[in-house]
Amino acid sequence: MSSFEAKGRTSSISRKTSETDISLQFNVDGTGISDLQTDVPFLNHMLDLFTKHGQFDLHVRADGDIEIDDHHTVEDIGICLGQVLREALGDKKGIKRYASVFVPMDEALAQVVIDLSNRPHFEYRAEYPSQQVGTFQTELVHEFLWKLALEARMTLHVIVHYGQNTHHMIEAVFKALGRALDEATSIDPRVTGVPSTKGVL
Repeated sequence: MSSFEAKGRTSSISRKTSETDISLQFNVDGTGISDLQTDVPFLNHMLDLFTKHGQFDLHVRADGDIEIDDHHTVEDIGICLGQVLREALGDKKGIKRYASVFVPMDEALAQVVIDLSNRPHFEYRAEYPSQQVGTFQTELVHEFLWKLALEARMTLHVIVHYGQNTHHMIEAVFKALGRALDEATSIDPRVTGVPSTKGVL
């Protein structure tokens, strides 16, 4: 049995288009194990941080048309991750629902605020000193996070308060994302049903 077959809140997806071919497995109740093979090395690094700090298990195989650029691959992985997260959480009974996390990375400070609300919304406040980290375009961070929020049907606010090194700033975002999502998805034994006066999320 592989670590991605463990019992818990898990989901998987295979998605193939004319632009990308993606297989992704996600375990909300994991131990921080990542197995990542995409054509975008910087995204691999960020997803590894997200997985470790969120204590998730994440398996990704992705091939894309990177001869054009990394956009389709990054965007479609965000879509797939959002879809499996939503499925893995099911009816969301007992979850904390909300989280707000600050994470420093040397001189950089990022904040991620989450509401697993079933109302997709994304706010993003970040100004990076560089438009690229290596060959990775920093505008793709927005594309990934927006598609993740949309497909997971969550409210996601991401604020990079300050920083000087673009790599550090983005790294702080992904670490904060993992920790905030871990907190929001965690089970609160005091909660009966779903944490909403509407009775459904």
